Amino acid sequence: MQRFAGRIILLWGWRRSLVAFVAGALAILAQAPYDFFAVCFVSFPVLVWLLDGATGEASDGWLKRLRPAFAIGWWFGFGYFLAGLWWIGQALLVEADSFAWALPFAVVGIPFALAFFYGFAAVAARLFWSSDIGRIAALAFGFGLAEWLRDFLFTGFPWNAVGYAAMPVPLLMQSVSVTGMIGMNALAVFVFSLPALVAARRHLGLGLALFVVLVAAHVGFGYVRLAASAEPATRSIDVRIVQPAVDLSEKWDASVRDRIFATLMGISAKAPEQGHARPQLILWPETSVPFLFTERPDALKALGDMLSDGQMLVAGVVREEGGAGNAGSRYYNSVVAINDKGEIADAVDKVHLVPFGEYLPFEDLFERFGIGQLVAGPMNFAAGNERHPIAVPNGLRAVPFICYEVIFPDLVAVDAASSELIVNVTNDAWFGDTPGPYQHFRQAQIRAVENGLPLLRAANNGISAVVDSRGRIVDALAVDARGAIDAHVPVSGHALLSADQRRINGLLIMLLFALAAFTLNVRQRLRVN
Repeated sequence: MQRFAGRIILLWGWRRSLVAFVAGALAILAQAPYDFFAVCFVSFPVLVWLLDGATGEASDGWLKRLRPAFAIGWWFGFGYFLAGLWWIGQALLVEADSFAWALPFAVVGIPFALAFFYGFAAVAARLFWSSDIGRIAALAFGFGLAEWLRDFLFTGFPWNAVGYAAMPVPLLMQSVSVTGMIGMNALAVFVFSLPALVAARRHLGLGLALFVVLVAAHVGFGYVRLAASAEPATRSIDVRIVQPAVDLSEKWDASVRDRIFATLMGISAKAPEQGHARPQLILWPETSVPFLFTERPDALKALGDMLSDGQMLVAGVVREEGGAGNAGSRYYNSVVAINDKGEIADAVDKVHLVPFGEYLPFEDLFERFGIGQLVAGPMNFAAGNERHPIAVPNGLRAVPFICYEVIFPDLVAVDAASSELIVNVTNDAWFGDTPGPYQHFRQAQIRAVENGLPLLRAANNGISAVVDSRGRIVDALAVDARGAIDAHVPVSGHALLSADQRRINGLLIMLLFALAAFTLNVRQRLRVN
């Protein structure tokens, strides 16, 4: 092992960049749908050894001396995000005649930009680097900080945060209810990197002890949480989640809108599955209604006729303000609650829109070059002002998150605190049967665990599911399946800790790693001097 580590440390030039790239690309196998987290026990030690060799000339300024570390982190990140996000290009092939030209920009450009966060992580770690376990703590701090920044900088895109690699199954998800994603990201990198100590054997005993304690705590806490008796349900609700599996090439085709609507109605109106009660709440996916209700008021009447007394439909729609396609109209990606009279009882607009997919940032500038939005539909969306829970049957409150809004831990936590159900509607059909829908579902699953609430998820083409408050899948529909899930959902849970406390715990974990790294770095400098 010492010999192997030594060869990695001494790599130079393109070979060092290539090894960093490959290590990052392999690390994505720890994410859904592969869940091969053991690969991180190779990728991160290799990253540690690469950073061991990332030293500049003593005569260089401090900024120049950090360039090799940034390059290693950037190449690691580029491999990680390229291997983990290539499926974004699938959305551009739905209308390839119009958008295939943008494929390289989406597939390569997004990973290129996100890799800067991991370059920053490597630089932050290298500032406190040492020759012992301190460098492992430094790397944990650097990645914890970078992943935290990735949650909100430049509108935020915390997709495939490293911490998810440590949570492939519900048994291993429960710790996030205490640490939050901030702490989980830092702890995951620390544990994954500990095998790097095997090469030099300095602090190997301490590293092994910490490895055993942290892994045992992670697994043990999960076991206790899952084995504990659930709190008695105070209320419950019978739900039906509809997955219509609409072909996106037909999504906005006026000639087939009635057929799509009839498919949704037919699945919603069928008799309950054996052993299930009539659904009180029916859930349709994001933008499932293939027309504007302002243009088709007859559709609302048809929905009112379909819904029985006391039933409610929550559906993803495009909502228009300004009137019947006028030049000043504004369009919102929304969910609406429709009661048994065919009336829209409530509506919630998507607040966090997807850049280039749902709106065009710097619109005037890009349109001068003929660049418009890429994937979401025939119009740009406006962002909603605020999100609020929707009142659903049995006196429950369901807070809706549209598409990728559910990947933001803090955004979900703010509104989930005043709700009993988390609802996620999405249209992952843009990405086909690629890793994208599975990664998206995993992140939604973790939100249920963090907030201690059941998750109801409706996707146009997978993965629709009912997830309990511990992240266990009650029932689900696979990608490309058409049908419905009927489920009885008891409501009894609540977050183990508040969102503020989870955030504080996570920041404390990250800062503890920073303090350990700084202390050992100073100790090494004093010893050398």
